Amino acid sequence: MSQERSAGDLRNTGLRLKHDREWDYELDRIAEEVDERDAQTVGLQFPEGLKRRGPRVADDLRTALPDGVRVLLSGQPCYGACDLDTELMRRCDVFVHFGHSPMKESEKILYVPLFSNVDVTPVMADALDELADPADDPDVGLVTTAQHMNRFDEMRAFLEERGYAVHTRRGDERLTHEGQVLGCNYASAEVDADQVLYVGGGKFHPLGLAMEHQEKHVVIADPVNNAVSVADPDEFLKQRYGAVHRAMREAEEWGVIFCTKIGQGRWETAEEIVADNDDAYLITMDEVTPDRLTNFGLDAYVNTGCPRITTDDGPQFDRPMLTPGEYRIAVGDEPLDSLSFDTFHGTW
Repeated sequence: MSQERSAGDLRNTGLRLKHDREWDYELDRIAEEVDERDAQTVGLQFPEGLKRRGPRVADDLRTALPDGVRVLLSGQPCYGACDLDTELMRRCDVFVHFGHSPMKESEKILYVPLFSNVDVTPVMADALDELADPADDPDVGLVTTAQHMNRFDEMRAFLEERGYAVHTRRGDERLTHEGQVLGCNYASAEVDADQVLYVGGGKFHPLGLAMEHQEKHVVIADPVNNAVSVADPDEFLKQRYGAVHRAMREAEEWGVIFCTKIGQGRWETAEEIVADNDDAYLITMDEVTPDRLTNFGLDAYVNTGCPRITTDDGPQFDRPMLTPGEYRIAVGDEPLDSLSFDTFHGTW
């Protein structure tokens, strides 16, 4: 490997992605790691919403790397830290996974959570209108995503300065930080407070949180779009009840999907369903899409992979797509009022 740039030189380049001021790509840290490991090949994996930034990140990174170091981009779908491109990882000396905090530890993997540079305090100030006055109810849970963990202490201090008693916890092994939530895990919201403030973008995380903890009032403070709202799971519940009722009426033969993505497989859950139902068939696949299931011609499907396949994409399938818990309701093993959000817990 060419040593035209020393580790010290790399630390002093002051790299910042010219094309993107919103996120911190930590290009200096990546360059240092590549130099320290004497890496010849670097793989970059981005979540779906940031793939278009990939070529620009590669351009800027190559300006800091010695001649001859190859930078490769993953084109595989990526929806979380549970969704690593294992084929690209095998071919790289350093594998950089953007947009999520560590879940699978490996010396080869470098996690870059893409901390946001956006100030969170203006939208938090607006969100106070949706929280109870601290004189009436001072207890509030605080959660956020990996992108805003760099400002978590600031968030806590903001609420405490206004009289709130802030409740936080780490959750389980699948979560890296205190107060962090994933799209499939809301254990950090299991705190002694009737209201929870979620600071972050998107509707999926707070919706899942509100479903998982239906007794809590979930306020959404989106610092990127500077918008405040309250999570309302009613419409989502109607959709899920509709899918369960349709399966009750129509389903005789079931496809039970085991997702082969490295962090999404629940083999025991899939096997248990198939073992209890002679009309259930275990199907393995890495990417679960409507067109891949059409040719099987089964009446309904049970997704044991990422819950978002069911909750986000469920309406796109021409047959009912249920979670394991919803399947138990559809076949009569559990009562209808036991419907809940499907979550992942533990290590992998």
